[in-house]
Order: sequence, then C-alpha cells, then structure tokens
Amino acid sequence: MDEKLLVIEELCVDFPTEKGPIRPVDRVSLEIRKGAITGLVGESGCGKSMTARAVMNLIKKPGKMTGGRILLEGKDLGRMPSKERRMLQGREISMIFQDPMSSLNPVMKVGKQVDEAIRLHERVNAGEARRRTVEMFAAVGIPDPERRYEAYPHQLSGGLRQRVMIAMAMICRPKLLIADEPTTALDVTVEAQILDLMEKLREGGTSILLISHNLGVIARMCEDVYVMYAGKIVEHADVETIFEDPVHPYTKGLLRAVTSLQEEDKTLETIPGNVPQLDELPSGCRFSNRCAFAMDRCRTEEPMLLEKEGRACACFLEDNKK
Repeated sequence: MDEKLLVIEELCVDFPTEKGPIRPVDRVSLEIRKGAITGLVGESGCGKSMTARAVMNLIKKPGKMTGGRILLEGKDLGRMPSKERRMLQGREISMIFQDPMSSLNPVMKVGKQVDEAIRLHERVNAGEARRRTVEMFAAVGIPDPERRYEAYPHQLSGGLRQRVMIAMAMICRPKLLIADEPTTALDVTVEAQILDLMEKLREGGTSILLISHNLGVIARMCEDVYVMYAGKIVEHADVETIFEDPVHPYTKGLLRAVTSLQEEDKTLETIPGNVPQLDELPSGCRFSNRCAFAMDRCRTEEPMLLEKEGRACACFLEDNKK
C-alpha cells in the first residue's frame, strides 16, 4: 500500500506572455501511492487542472513543462519517447476532463469513441469492444445504454456527456485515473453511483488523483490530500488531519466555507478576495493579501513547504511554533 505509483518532483509549467512568462504550476511535488485515492483541492485558477494536464502531456502550446520530473513507477515520463508516452495514455494513465463537449469528437458516435479507446490498447474484436462499452455505459448510470451507444455528443445532455467521458476513462482499468471534477453537472444520485464505481476501481488496483472543490467528496473518498493555492502546494496531510486539524490559513478558510446538516444556523464564511492573477502575484506568501494572520515577514519572504510530524505546510505561523 505504501509503494508509490506516481511521483511529481518540483514540477514547473510556464506560459510566455507580453509581460514575461507566467507559471501556473510552480515547483509542485506530490505522490500517489498504489491503490490509493489522493485529493487535490483549491479554488478555481489555482493550477490543479494544469498539474493534471502536465501528467497527461496535454499542456496546450505555447505552454510547456519547464522543470521537474514526473515518474510513473520510476519511469521518467518527460524522457520517454512521444510514441511510447502516447501509448500509456488510456492504458496506464487516463483522465476524466471537466468539459466533456470539448473532449468528445462531435462527428463520431459516443459508443464508437469509447470502442476506440479499448481497441487502441487491447486486442479485441468490434463485437467485444461494443459489448464492453455498453456494459460500462450501464455501470456509469447511462440509461438505455444500447441506444445511447449510437448517439452523437450533441444529442446528449451535459450530464450524459460527462458519464460518457467517465466510461471512456475507466474502460481500460488504468493504473492511474486522474479525475478532474468528475461529478460536475451530475445529480447527487448519479454522483454517488460514480464515486462507488471509482472506489471499486481502487479496490481493483487503480490509483486515483481526485481533483475537486467539493470537500465532502474529498472527505469521503481520499486517504491523502494536497491543498493548492496560486500554483503552489501549501499543505499536505492525511485526510483526517486535514479536516480535523488544518494548519495553513488557506486550508482553514476552505473548510470554514463548508456548511453541514449539523450546523444549520451557521453563517457560511468566505475567504476575502480572489486568487491573484499569475502576472500580479503578491510579494512573499501568495496568500498574504487574503490572510488575517499575515505578518510583515509574510509580505516579503516566501514560506517553504516543510515536513513536520507526517504533514507538510508552507506557512510562517508554523515556524513560530518550533
């Protein structure tokens, strides 16, 4: 269980702009153990999806990976020949994208698109591929799967298109599944169905990187959690520690913004301000202009992500406890 499947070391992704390069992913390091579900949380625009796209080698030009390493079972994906890395996608690493309409071929039946994913990586005939696709459509909650197999993307609702993308990502039972907001646009019943299916995949040996702003889903599904802010990891711990004893002010703010059935009268709190633009990052700690505990040091020095007692945090408040 402790064996590492994916290791990301000091990952950097840069995009050139007229003002100079911006870095949506800045020295990000994280690990995913075999058979584990690992969460990556943070507000929109903090770099979660860009990190996932770097793992999948899907960063759109002119952006590119400019530093660090991505290791899958010890193999450096950055040094792997392009053809070999493409063959890994779908078979060993697969991803559920946020926007299914832009990820599906608009002029190809959805069933055939999932068939293609199977036949690209496995030696099966057309009949077997179709049988497995229809079976997976049923498993992810697509009603009347035989008929939906023949549909084009524009003939399906947003929720059904999302389920097609989930079926495509899961069909070859990859070693690593990257799920980027996998239950967006799904009702709670289907969401529960998808999460149950992901848990069964994990039980079958698939590791999952679950990217979500839904902390309830993270609490239910994950063993480890990484918190990301403005391109950087600011806190990492096991899921119980993150939810019961958060350290970084940003993590505390995210959790305060979540209400529960046990706290019906609680006023929903928000974190003041917004995630800064990448070309207008504050000096020092990137959260300093939104943090109620910011000190002078926070506005001039950037805190390092330091390990302490089985957890990691990038905050000078922790330094003061030493």
